[in-house]
Amino acid sequence: MTRVMIVDDHSMFRAGVRAELGKFADQIEVVAEAGTVAEAVAGIAAARPEVVLLDVHMPDGGGLQVLTQALADPEIAARTRFLALSVSDAAQDVIAIIRAGARGYVTKTIASEELVDAVRRVAEGDAVFSPRLAGFVLDAFSRPDASVPQAAPADTPAAETEGGASPDVLTRREREVLRLLARGYTYKEIAAELFISIKTVETHASNILRKTQTSNRYALSRWAADHHLD
Repeated sequence: MTRVMIVDDHSMFRAGVRAELGKFADQIEVVAEAGTVAEAVAGIAAARPEVVLLDVHMPDGGGLQVLTQALADPEIAARTRFLALSVSDAAQDVIAIIRAGARGYVTKTIASEELVDAVRRVAEGDAVFSPRLAGFVLDAFSRPDASVPQAAPADTPAAETEGGASPDVLTRREREVLRLLARGYTYKEIAAELFISIKTVETHASNILRKTQTSNRYALSRWAADHHLD
């Protein structure tokens, strides 16, 4: 059973999501909902959800403000994960919300069963994206000057900086996908090369980004080269 909170400024949409999730009462428990940033931050602290379904665009600052304020609390940061649920599939929205701390991003066209699966996976620690949104995360900052991560503070452990992970965190299949990504293969080409579905490639790509602590294809390719995995 995963405890979920719904954050969206449209009450009818919240009601609809609650009703759809109610069909999976053996897996999902909706413990709270909110329509403003202030309500969301207070509700997250009080209801202690495991996953917050978070709208990106709201009149008072939206998902970015919720993430900024909520994740400033170490207890919330440790126990709660955020999954963006938005009508927007714009690259800038996806990148901004992921950088702010969300674990995934899906659009409001998602089917109920897929949303439940996304909630479960985010609760378990996976990064989850709607089809092609993972590509935004990989490719949106393809220019080197937009991709080079900022230097971490002196007291930040190396593993917490972008690309600080060890190659040992990757499975054999993830290494295969990574090598092809680093060589410039498209998802379709990778799927054909490895005899797997494009959706499976997208899932592997999302997991690779999370595990290698990189945010785009340029940084990922550099990480692969640095670890002799290209």
